[in-house]
Amino acid sequence: MQQEKRYSDMTEQELWQEIATLQEKARKAEQMGIVNEFAVLERKVQMARAYLLDPNQFKAGEIYEIEGAPGEYFKIDYMNGVFAWGYRTKGNGTEEALPISLLKKLN
Repeated sequence: MQQEKRYSDMTEQELWQEIATLQEKARKAEQMGIVNEFAVLERKVQMARAYLLDPNQFKAGEIYEIEGAPGEYFKIDYMNGVFAWGYRTKGNGTEEALPISLLKKLN
C-alpha cells in the first residue's frame, strides 16, 4: 500500500488537485446522504487549503471572522504552522486551533 503524501510535502499544483478530488468525493457523499463522510471530506479540503496560504499573513492578537460562521470571530493567541491557536470571542474562552483557511480578515 502506498503511503499518502502529507499536505506539507505537496506542491501547489498537487494541493489544488487534491482539493478538486476531495470536493468531488464530498459532492458524491452529500448526494448519497452520507453526512459523516461529507463532513470529514470538507475538513480535509479546509486543511489542504490552509497549506496554500501564508501563515505569516495571520498575526497574534488580531481578530478574524470564521469562514462559514457569520458573526463568529476568532482571536489568535499564537500560530503553529498552518494552525491559529486562540479562542472564539463569543465562546467560553476555551483555547482551540483552527486551520488558517477558516479565518477571514476583517475589513
